Amino acid sequence: MIVLDMDDTLLTDDHKISDLNKKVLLEAQAKGIYVVLASGRPTTAMTAYAKELELDKNDSYIISFNGAVVSRAKDDLVFFEQKLTPEQIHELYDYSVKTKTHIITYLDDKIISETDSEYIEVEKEITGMVHHKVPSFKDYVDRPAVKCILLEDPAYLEPLEKDLKAAMPHLSVSMSKPFFLEVAQQGIDKAASLALLAEKLNIKQSEIIAVGNAGNDLTMIEYAGLGVWVDNVTPELRDKADLIVSSNNNDGVAEVVQRYILNCHNI
Repeated sequence: MIVLDMDDTLLTDDHKISDLNKKVLLEAQAKGIYVVLASGRPTTAMTAYAKELELDKNDSYIISFNGAVVSRAKDDLVFFEQKLTPEQIHELYDYSVKTKTHIITYLDDKIISETDSEYIEVEKEITGMVHHKVPSFKDYVDRPAVKCILLEDPAYLEPLEKDLKAAMPHLSVSMSKPFFLEVAQQGIDKAASLALLAEKLNIKQSEIIAVGNAGNDLTMIEYAGLGVWVDNVTPELRDKADLIVSSNNNDGVAEVVQRYILNCHNI
């Protein structure tokens, strides 16, 4: 199995799968390799890419919302789902007010927030989802949701990661982009959901390659038999993987597939 983060890893900066990446991933699947997409994105913002790579035809899976949801590509059947409670979301909202950050969550395939921000605009562009601005975040968010994101300028947001982890050890906190601090239910991350999926498919940990670029990929990079960063990895994480390949804009994913799958090199 090869498990791929999407933004800044599989996808180029203009959110496309390069011709070479697509070609080698289709070849890998023809050899019986599972290709799995694992992203912080909502599921609906991943399905078109999954179909482009023919994951639906090859009976593969999508790990979305940083591991909070695992679903089957061919029919969207949800194999695993874990949500934040309304009380936890409201607690995060209070923290966002205190720290003067923006906060979003997702309900009914829409981005929900009380504020506007250039960083919410980035999330709209990435996901293609509608942004629904509400008068009162707490009043509107009255049911569970899979995750929240705190958003602000990277220099301001970075120190808050440790602070939020200390303030809310009962939640799972990770940075996906320098301006996205993602929060999910305790124990939820890409590695935990990957382990569940690997067990379901009877694939050993040693038979898994994972490729990523950011803090929310670290657990799956460490879990996989071969953990790989693309060259544009967050600088402080460079020494945390087994291998570094070319950047997301230079077919780094294809480099991994060609070396370790198509050319049958041992991990």
